[in-house]
Amino acid sequence: MDRAIGVMTCPYSAIVPWRKACSISPAAAAGGAHQGGTGAGTRRQRAHDHRLSAAAPPSCSVLLASVCNTLDALIDRLIDPPELRPSVHPGRVLSGNFAPTDELPPTRCPVVRGSIPSSLAGGAYVRNGPNPRHRLPGRTHHLFDGDGMLHSLLLPSPPSPTTSPSSLSEPVLCSRYVQTYKYLLERETGTPVFPNFFAGFHGVAGLARAAVMLGRVLAGQIKLKHGFGVANTSVVFFAECLYALCESDIPYSVFISPSTGEVTTLGRCDFDGRLAIAMTAHPKKDPITGELFAFRYSILQPFITYFWFDAAGNKCADVPIFSSEQPSVLHDFAITEHYTIFVESQLVVKPSSGSLVGFDPAKVPRIGVLPRYARDDSEMRWFDVPGFNMLHTTNAWEEAAGDEVVLVAPSHLSLEHMAVGDMELLESRVYMVRVNIRTGAVSRAAVSPESLEYGVVHHGYVGRRSRYGYFGVNGPMPKISGIRKLDFDMAGTGTGTGDDGGDCTIARHDFGPRCFAGEAFFVPSNDGDEDDGYLVCYVHDEGTGESRFVVLDARSPKLDVVAEVQLPGRVPYGFHGMFVTQAELLVQQQ
Repeated sequence: MDRAIGVMTCPYSAIVPWRKACSISPAAAAGGAHQGGTGAGTRRQRAHDHRLSAAAPPSCSVLLASVCNTLDALIDRLIDPPELRPSVHPGRVLSGNFAPTDELPPTRCPVVRGSIPSSLAGGAYVRNGPNPRHRLPGRTHHLFDGDGMLHSLLLPSPPSPTTSPSSLSEPVLCSRYVQTYKYLLERETGTPVFPNFFAGFHGVAGLARAAVMLGRVLAGQIKLKHGFGVANTSVVFFAECLYALCESDIPYSVFISPSTGEVTTLGRCDFDGRLAIAMTAHPKKDPITGELFAFRYSILQPFITYFWFDAAGNKCADVPIFSSEQPSVLHDFAITEHYTIFVESQLVVKPSSGSLVGFDPAKVPRIGVLPRYARDDSEMRWFDVPGFNMLHTTNAWEEAAGDEVVLVAPSHLSLEHMAVGDMELLESRVYMVRVNIRTGAVSRAAVSPESLEYGVVHHGYVGRRSRYGYFGVNGPMPKISGIRKLDFDMAGTGTGTGDDGGDCTIARHDFGPRCFAGEAFFVPSNDGDEDDGYLVCYVHDEGTGESRFVVLDARSPKLDVVAEVQLPGRVPYGFHGMFVTQAELLVQQQ
């Protein structure tokens, strides 16, 4: 029986009254192309217009665009064929469960094991990831280059006397592309227009592709003011809006219907014209103040630009960090109650090396500590931490009456593989790094002997001292074969070498032979202790080709399975996700 859900009889407007828009300014629905949810035209904020012109462009522009298509094909075939670079060969990168999948309208899914906990009822787990719309066998491709697709599972609310007959009785999965400017333009043209930035900008071929892209801009085919990001990395809920993020662009506002589960792109959000160019895909939301902290990095000075938003979504002025001496790939950062922490690794932005991103073995990784509400970088202090190559932070906090900053994060032992696309060769260890701001002393201690990544904590403890962290077992990256729960109270003091902190693992869960997941997300139970809650993620069985949504008990010694939902199709491996509660879904702005 077809389980796809049509338009339900209980529209969103019947559940939640229209709300006055806040000052965040997400755009109207991109291209007017509605994906099946409620209309986005009620937004009153300033917005970018992503509608592609219906008028025919001048014949000279059409001719130039056609010439650019031909030149791109020649570059792919003659200068940079994927056979010469196996690590970015599409046949290898997009194989198995990394292969793209089609969009899926809201579709009912059965709970095949256990039951959905009450603290999750009515909420949605949404995970972002790359899903290239155009898969060209003759063009190099990096996993990071794929168009963003959101896979959202809306969970039913518990039955009640006031439950509408049209309310969900089963979970509903919906998979939709984030309708970025790039996605809409390439959907209309029917062919790739933008180069693959991670795989494509390499050597002479990279220069040639840059020239072709410039030709498309001159022809009017590409309008750079609309950005070129793919919104494929993560999601964040902030000031009553849900955003899809990628560090090469500014956020895209999206909407999940709390009644149907439909996912709709609202548009590219510039926060009333105050946010430009790009923003990290890993902003930090303070659980106490509601503020959001973020940054962007650049190949030109200032290499780091820091900024934050108040709880209502009003952006502060940019804080340029001129003390950063070399453009590094800063994928993530951390906050404490009083400080912001940046980590410069040996992964650098290095166009002169023949590739957009390179590995610099001579660079000494370092940690920068800046007062959280700084107006300039005059109080920025940098501390060398040799060998500490971080991509993702787990958490940070202050100790010793504020004199010491503690950072927990995985450090990659072979980061050079990231620069060439060999992610499956990455190995990492989780460290607890202590920086004494008063004395300048730095120490670090490993907290697990296993290769772990994608650490998460209870979101109510972000920037505060947390005892527990949940990490994925590299299986290899970005797949994880299991989850480990670490107790940071068990960590040793460590030394400069960082290899003597002991094993802080207190709970283990493995998904089974040929079963892999991505980053798990911790969902707290109602008013419980720090570890009273659940871990949620999508798991794929490479033996059967099936995918499922899994809920684990975060307090049990084996992280026991509480519930499983059988998904109607394959959910490809992706990057980061989050759980949006029912209360958050109901106050979303549109």
